[in-house]
Amino acid sequence: MLNSLLSFVLSFLGKATFSNLLFNNFRFQPLSQESFNQTPQLPSPSEEDTSSFFDFLDFKLIDTDKFDVSLYDIIALVFIFIMAKMILKIVKINIRKKFRAKEDYNKATEFVYIQIAKYVIYLFAIIFAFKAIDIDITILLTGSAALLVGIGLGLQDVFKDMFSGLVLLFEGNVRVGDIVEISNGGKTEPIVAKILKINVRTTQIETREGNVLIIPNAKLTQEYVENWSHGSELSRFRITLTVEYGCDTEMIIRLLKQAAYAHPKVRKTHPVDVRLSHFGNNGLDLELIFWADQSWDINNYKSEIRFEIDRLFREHKVSIPFPQTTVHMGNPAH
Repeated sequence: MLNSLLSFVLSFLGKATFSNLLFNNFRFQPLSQESFNQTPQLPSPSEEDTSSFFDFLDFKLIDTDKFDVSLYDIIALVFIFIMAKMILKIVKINIRKKFRAKEDYNKATEFVYIQIAKYVIYLFAIIFAFKAIDIDITILLTGSAALLVGIGLGLQDVFKDMFSGLVLLFEGNVRVGDIVEISNGGKTEPIVAKILKINVRTTQIETREGNVLIIPNAKLTQEYVENWSHGSELSRFRITLTVEYGCDTEMIIRLLKQAAYAHPKVRKTHPVDVRLSHFGNNGLDLELIFWADQSWDINNYKSEIRFEIDRLFREHKVSIPFPQTTVHMGNPAH
């Protein structure tokens, strides 16, 4: 239906076929009055009206020594980008259909292919747009070389982020839906976040607090990133605590393991360990180490285990020490 409508409009404008639009550098070239009169189903407008109409379409909006832009060119540009959008939509449908037909469907891989297809299609659309208005891209690039160098120096961080975005899309080390832990060079605590979207220059992440952050892609390629979603489905987690000196350590170990195994998210197929990490200033520093699924809600699971530890400690009269300072008062030496 769209093709028929375009053919009708082009016939009225003096075009013989739709293919002339595509193979004449996307420029609307009016036919002669003789060819125009060969369309019997349409009434022939007067010569004066036809000339005025085509003169209007051929009006130069931009006229320079290198190129000019008329209303014909504007129509061609609009048509090119509409077609690019339609082609992209068809490509997206085919990519989704192909990937979702597989048993090992991966949404992150599907997203990567769609992003690459979008960039390629719009790149060709831009090239065809320059061709449609008779702009030589090589001359344009040569003439703006100095400007591009200056822009490149000023926007080197932007280009670095864009290159990092391409690396992320092609390598696939970090994908949409992954849970990652991003370090901050030791300045602050690492950020644990979920990847929402990877663009050319930036990546959208969601923190456990529900905040959506936009970070430059270079941060994911230059900083230390631990991807919880790669490799095994299990991860090892730890809970630290301190008990007072002189307590029954064997009972403490038994209570800590009991609290961990009681939680439904702790894997029973992997052992729960208790380690003495330090002899602290106020007591024995212990680590409860357990295995669980790489869950977005691991902090909630840890909190539930801590509540169970507190209940068991109160039940068995186990005290958790608090910081103390002992001050000895005496006569100063003379």
